[in-house]
Amino acid sequence: MPSQPQMEQTKIPADLSAELRTLAHDLSNSIETIMQACYLLNQSKLEPDSRKWAEMIDQGARDSARINRMIRDVLRTRS
Repeated sequence: MPSQPQMEQTKIPADLSAELRTLAHDLSNSIETIMQACYLLNQSKLEPDSRKWAEMIDQGARDSARINRMIRDVLRTRS
């Protein structure tokens, strides 16, 4: 089966790329704050329901960090 040609990747204009990089950096800082606070929260004795909520927050922060890394990869390859 023949391989399909890759779609041409459009370059992101430099001014937009710089703005998006700044936003991604700021988002990383916010995500890191959430992850660190969640880590500290999980070090304390929590009721089972509270632990469940803390785990959900932690997973959401980890997912957000992964998505932010993907955004940065796109910016790196298209800038």
